[in-house]
Amino acid sequence: MPETSRGSRIARFNRTERLLHWAHASSFFAMLATGLILYLPSLSTLIAHRQIVKNVHLWVALAWGAAIVLILVLGDRKRLSDDWHEIETIDRDDRRWLRRRRAPQGRFNAGQKLNALLTVAFGLLFALSGFFLWFGERDHRFIFAGTGTVHDLLTLFSVVLLVGHLYLALIHPSTRHALRGITVGDVDEDWARGHHAKWVEAERRSTLR
Repeated sequence: MPETSRGSRIARFNRTERLLHWAHASSFFAMLATGLILYLPSLSTLIAHRQIVKNVHLWVALAWGAAIVLILVLGDRKRLSDDWHEIETIDRDDRRWLRRRRAPQGRFNAGQKLNALLTVAFGLLFALSGFFLWFGERDHRFIFAGTGTVHDLLTLFSVVLLVGHLYLALIHPSTRHALRGITVGDVDEDWARGHHAKWVEAERRSTLR
């Protein structure tokens, strides 16, 4: 059953979705901080305990992977499956939106879909390249040229995505209300109707059945 409106609010993300988002976000910030300390000479000099930072980076990466798996297994899998189906479907309205034309959007607009797809792809590539960086230190047969460069470029591209994401979530006046949805779960229905009209209409039709 879909989550329904409550007065002037409409439920957008349930607990599983919010937990998945914040588990990923908090882990990413921790890995970004420790990774920058390891990568930037000025920070490496300031934080002298390099091996401790390296171990924290590794353990946070393992905790991130475990948390994602646990949420996928124990959480609302039906809801997450529906989310993924919507995210991977780029329809005519999404393509119009990406060309900066007015077009009604679903619960995820085209920009959010692309961000989610890139986040998943980057996460898998981070895990793969990070594994070979770690394992290559223990077995030199698994040292591949360019693995570190791939890891570093992924970090750079992820930071660019992060800056854009934070700007829209915290600063841009027309989109920052979306932050409420991923923190407390619901958003203002009028705002949702203006930004995600197809989703609001689908929710309305569902509640009338």
